[in-house]
Amino acid sequence: MFQDEARFGRINKPKRCWSQKWVRPIVGSQIIREYTYVFWAVCPFDWTSDFLILPSMNSINMSIFLREVSERHKDEDILMFMDWAACHKSKELWTPENIHLHIIPPYSPELNPTENIWDEMREKFFKNTVFNSMNAVEKQLVEACSHFEKTPEKVKSITGFSWIVCNQ
Repeated sequence: MFQDEARFGRINKPKRCWSQKWVRPIVGSQIIREYTYVFWAVCPFDWTSDFLILPSMNSINMSIFLREVSERHKDEDILMFMDWAACHKSKELWTPENIHLHIIPPYSPELNPTENIWDEMREKFFKNTVFNSMNAVEKQLVEACSHFEKTPEKVKSITGFSWIVCNQ
């Protein structure tokens, strides 16, 4: 599996959008520094996804995510590739017996296909959206994560790098 996490919150930057000719679209903007994190792992064999929304990115929450993935895949041994985030190499990190962690080289996001899902999620579910609360952000995250969990073919089209899918 490949794993990554991303921060989502109430800060947004207006993006381009369509409108009628000669009509200037009105897009809200906000700068409120409240965040939550999505932890995600994808399997390159069947493109199933495991998401978990947690309040912060630290070794405790990473351990919770690993435990959840382990429970969802009880009968499997999982080799999980991840980046060099501090919570991935912390001594406090608890790793279940059926998960074996492998750190990919630093500064190489091209080796982790999960990086691409965040752009798609932000574009399709968060573009030009102003949220009135963190509950609204989390509700939108649940909708986005559910969408990707239910559409493994879409996940494959976004994360299926040629060097991953060539031997299948």
